[in-house]
Amino acid sequence: MREGAEVSRPFCFERVVPSRELCSHGVFAMPPITAILHTCNDELRLGRALETLHPCDEILVVDHGSSDGTLRIARQYAAIIRSAASYQAPGDHLQFARHEWVLSLLPSESLSEALEAALFEWKLYEEREIAGVSACSIFAREETADGWTELHPTTRLIPRNWNRWAGTLPCNDQQTMMLQGDLLRFRLP
Repeated sequence: MREGAEVSRPFCFERVVPSRELCSHGVFAMPPITAILHTCNDELRLGRALETLHPCDEILVVDHGSSDGTLRIARQYAAIIRSAASYQAPGDHLQFARHEWVLSLLPSESLSEALEAALFEWKLYEEREIAGVSACSIFAREETADGWTELHPTTRLIPRNWNRWAGTLPCNDQQTMMLQGDLLRFRLP
């Protein structure tokens, strides 16, 4: 690199340099992620969402009574499927996540490549390095008839004990760490 050249920005805006210590069984310790999606007759869009969840170690699909091929698609991606009861709050399903960090998204959303990379970088941190992080927010872009519209940041990477919800998504928290990349929300399947 030539002197005075600008160094590229890291994937996480607020960065802590990972120390990369080995855990007791010789593997780098990193915070695994469970993805959670609430579905209802999302056969035509679910595959696209699940296809981009490479950084996630587990996929949890909470189904709200689908009568199409939604559950077949979820099984093709080895998702764990839970049936939602009408009396359950969205946070009730977090108890079924195996991992401490949960990525919440809609079946009509996909991760951009930059967001996938940011989540892989997130996983380089050790648990103790992210202990002070309350949650992470992500910029969203929504497909419209006129192209793509940028939306406000939305809190989506949350700890399993999160208890603030707006429908099936976490409530936005202004005090979160921002991840680079975008959630892409598609209008049509």
